[in-house]
This record gives sequence, structure tokens and C-alpha cells, in this order.
Amino acid sequence: MPTCVGATDCSMTCMSSKFSQHLWLASACIACSFAQAADQVTETTSARYQSTYNWQWHPSFSGGTTPTSKSLVPTSERMYTFSTTAHWGARLWEGSEVYINPEIASGIPFSSELVGLGGFTNGEITRAGGSDPKLYLQRLFLRQTWNRGGGSESVESDFNQMAGQVDKNRFVLTVGNFSTLDVFDDNAYAKDARTQFMNWGGWTYAAYDYAADARGFGWGFAGEWYQEDWVFRFGRMTPPKLPNGLALDFRFNRHYGDQVEIEKGYLLNNRPGKLRVLAYRNRGVLARFDDARSAITAVGQETILDVRTKEQIKYGLGINTEQEITDTLGLFLRVMKSDGRTETQAFTEVDESIALGAYFKGSAWGRAKDTVGVALMMNGLSRERRQYLEAGGVSFFIGDGSLNYKPETIVETFYSIGVIKNVWLTGDYQHIQNPAYNAARGPVDVFAIRAHAEF
Repeated sequence: MPTCVGATDCSMTCMSSKFSQHLWLASACIACSFAQAADQVTETTSARYQSTYNWQWHPSFSGGTTPTSKSLVPTSERMYTFSTTAHWGARLWEGSEVYINPEIASGIPFSSELVGLGGFTNGEITRAGGSDPKLYLQRLFLRQTWNRGGGSESVESDFNQMAGQVDKNRFVLTVGNFSTLDVFDDNAYAKDARTQFMNWGGWTYAAYDYAADARGFGWGFAGEWYQEDWVFRFGRMTPPKLPNGLALDFRFNRHYGDQVEIEKGYLLNNRPGKLRVLAYRNRGVLARFDDARSAITAVGQETILDVRTKEQIKYGLGINTEQEITDTLGLFLRVMKSDGRTETQAFTEVDESIALGAYFKGSAWGRAKDTVGVALMMNGLSRERRQYLEAGGVSFFIGDGSLNYKPETIVETFYSIGVIKNVWLTGDYQHIQNPAYNAARGPVDVFAIRAHAEF
């Protein structure tokens, strides 16, 4: 049983034989140092937890052509996800923060598999692997901050973030097991599928094929250089060994996902806003759609598996902006285009995406804990991917055996009610036109209820 060096009367019992030794050692050392620090100006330890249940239902819809195994089932269906996560952290030396996140997750998607859409309706579904809850290590990382002057600013206590003071000008390095989205593509109004928009296009660029395992996490590093109102970010993460697989490829100098982002904070009519420009570049063994189309001999073939033999480069460019309009209203916009010549490596089957929306705080009508959101999302395919599907090909998430192409259009709106302190109940509605880019199918209406608690 691992113990902390120099600690007294402190031990841990076994949670799961599936956890590796490094998880035991890290969690033991962090857990042994926990103290009641929530009221301190600078926290030295952190212990936060969340639990989220998301139930969704869609009524029957027009199926159009005979659906394949990669189609959303046109009959009425239900799905759900459940997750509960521990976020433990500690400062081990000056400027350092170490975090570990064990998580338990379960869930069943629509159509028994995650297929039939570009913009999936539940941001938690990638972490669910069936009705039996599974315990896994979500994050284990170090964040180191080097302060460089320019005055100080406060950092509020949050998940994987301890309260304290940092310099406005600083350099931050994150190393370990985390999500690319922990560092890149932030947005105050459209970021968290547990509290805000549920659709995949509502909490990041749908066309952002960021390197990660099937749950959305990987190993790597990210640097952030803060200078006045500017932030420059760069990072490299591990891709999966096989597209959308759980096993990661640790040949870091050969296969990787790189990204850079520039952020500028500004005032518009004395209201804060931020503009971000992000570029990514992935390298890995991927199938080219033109090669896969040439190999098709019968409708419904997944020939991308047969031509996945060579290393390819995939890249994209996106713009993300947020703007406060009043004390209770904020707007956001995300636009991204990827090259689209190769198959999806780690996210979803979208080559160009746009999402814009509004976020309202309930204090405008006397409900300070409530929030309301409304968003319009449009997803499109590259010429190469579209031609492959039109020829009868299928890929990891989509493929109806034929394609009457139109962009996939999604409208999402939600109302989140603050029931009691740190507990929210959300009602959500999504209208999906041209699911999986096929005008011969749909539209699909999806209704959801989400319960979320933080403590």
C-alpha cells in the first residue's frame, strides 16, 4: 500500500484492481495532503466532485433510404449517460499544481452504437462504454506557472484549478494526461456539455479533429504565454493508434497532433470580449477518401479500412469569439474548416463547421442560478468525403449506403434551473435537419433532461 513520505496516520484502500501503479502513487500522495483549504486566499489542496446524468429521446422520423449499420435508427429511441468524477489537486512546490481525475462512467447511445450524425447530441457519450459503470483514469497532469510581472490577478477555485494569485504576464506549462480542450478553444458561453450546450458542435469546433483517445484524452504538453491582453498557446498530444480507438500511439516524434492558438482580449462598448484563432496539424496513418472511393465495389463497404496504409497530414483553421453584451447576455461564434482529404482521426465526421448562439443569465428575471442558451450549428463535408459517401461507402460514424448531400443543420436550446445550491436540472431540445448530411432522412427532434451536481 503506497504512503506519502513523511505523512502520519494516512493511508488509502484499494478502489479498483484495474488502476495502474502510477495512479495509486499519485492519488495516495495527493489524498494524504488534503486539508480544508476552500476559504484560503491561496489554496494548497483541492478536492471537487461532479456527477451528471443525461437522458435523451427522439421520436420516430422519416428514414428515407434503407438505413445501414452506420445510420441513426428511424424508430423512437432512448439513450442515457452517467458520469461521476473526482478532481483532486495539490501544490507540491512553488508555482506547481498536480491534478488527478478518476472517473466512473456508463451509458448507451442511440442506435446501440455511436453512429448516424456529425453533430452528436450528448457530449458525455464518448466516455460511456455500456450499461456497466467503468472506472478509469481520466487525467493525471502537472501545471507549472512562471510569473513574469505586469501586476497580479486572482484565479478562482474551480475544477482542476486552485484559488490564488498569478501575474498577468506569465508562462504556464501543462504536462501529462489531459484533454487538448482543457487548454485550447475556451469560451465562456459554449464549452461545458455538463452545464451548457450538449451537442458536440456547441462546446468546441465540430471540425476540430484534435488528437485524443476515444474518450477525448491523451498524453502530451501545452504551453501558454500570457502577455497583457494577449495569449499564445502551443501544444502536442498523442493520437490514437487506430482512428477513434482507445489505445494511444506514443511515437511522439512521428505521430502526433499539434496545435497553436492566439487569443486577444478586448473591450467593445466597455464590455469584455475575446477573439481566438486556432490552427491544428495531425500526422498519423490515415485513409484518404479518394483512395477509399476507388476501392469500392459494392454499396455499404467500409473501404477506408483497406487503404489505411500510409502516413498522412491533416490540418484545419478556426476562429472562436465571445462577447459580453450586457450583464446577463453573451454571444459566441465558432467557425472552422479542415482539409477533409483523410478520414477522421479522433473526433467526429465534420470538415467545416459553424456555431453561433446566445447565452442568458437568469438574474435578468430574478433567477440568478438559472441559464438559458440558444444556438445554431451547421456542419459540412469536404468534396472528397462527400464523393466517397455518394459512391456507397461508409466510415466510422456515418454512411447511409447513398447520399443526397445537404449540410447538417442543428438548432439547440436549453433552460438550466438552479434547483438548490450546486444542483441544476436542465431541459434541452435539439432539431437536426439532414442527419449525417442526407436530405433523404429526418428531420430528427431530440429531447433531453440533464441532472448535474457539483460539490
